[in-house]
Amino acid sequence: MKTTHFDLLARDAVSLLAELIRRPSLSREENDCADFLENYLKEKGASPKRIGNNVWCEQPGFSPDKGTVLLNAHIDTVKPVAGWQRDPFTPTQEGDRLFGLGSNDCGGGLVSLLHVFLALPCLPKVDVAIVGEPTEMQPAVAEKGLMVLDCTAHGKAGHAARNEGVNAIYEALPDIHWFRTHLFPLQTDLLGPVKMSVTQIQAGTQHNVVPDACRFVVDVRSNECYSNQELLELIRREVRCEVEPRSTRLSSSRIELTHPLVQRAVALGGTPFGSPTLSDQALMPFPSFKYGPGSSSRSHTADEYVLLSEICDAVEKYCKLLMP
Repeated sequence: MKTTHFDLLARDAVSLLAELIRRPSLSREENDCADFLENYLKEKGASPKRIGNNVWCEQPGFSPDKGTVLLNAHIDTVKPVAGWQRDPFTPTQEGDRLFGLGSNDCGGGLVSLLHVFLALPCLPKVDVAIVGEPTEMQPAVAEKGLMVLDCTAHGKAGHAARNEGVNAIYEALPDIHWFRTHLFPLQTDLLGPVKMSVTQIQAGTQHNVVPDACRFVVDVRSNECYSNQELLELIRREVRCEVEPRSTRLSSSRIELTHPLVQRAVALGGTPFGSPTLSDQALMPFPSFKYGPGSSSRSHTADEYVLLSEICDAVEKYCKLLMP
């Protein structure tokens, strides 16, 4: 079988991915990995720039006055979960699978986009980002936002053996039930309804004391119909407990289906969909969509892997997507 240019690019991408797996890069501990990538880009003739552990390159002749495409992927990983049967920091190839921490999320997208960047002489004049998160090379044209709420219900301490005090846990129950059952009216075909989940509860100091405070955490996944600030105001009108957001900046995102790059991704066999998981898109003030090798269902799992054939397919589709 004839070896194509895409095959050669994919081969280089897989080799780079194996080297990245060998270098632990847990979130906020990416220094070694960032050093390696910076040197790798220099060896390839690029001129990387860096702030902290953020490494990027601009193609020759780049000008902010021109239309640009940002090729985005993250280099950090989550901590390996307990169920790993292999060394998470040793790249292990078994048939078409390459096992290793971060191989799927999102090493496959990272190394594919990087080698496509090095191979392409220029990019179309558009202002859009392609985020290399694992989407099975289907265009995720919408993404849910995230808002984490710290909620506190107040009561009055008392002895549990007597009919004293006001139990803050009981005070919190109606609000917890509301978060579980409430459905905001606006939803879309791509992202569906806003989803709220109570994920942590903390109350009480010992068994015989009626607790005077009950604290719980709510994970809110917003759709494109509401900003996080709008949802916060609506929630505060409905519940009795104190509600404080950790941040409201990670709102949902959406790119128009008529965007040229989305249309080209569809022409390459892609089916647009809405993604429930958060990515760097939440902080991008310009159109963007997720489009990367691997499957989101493998992310943050034991014995994480990416298929070598997925990387080869991604490299070819990225090149066809971006070439004028």
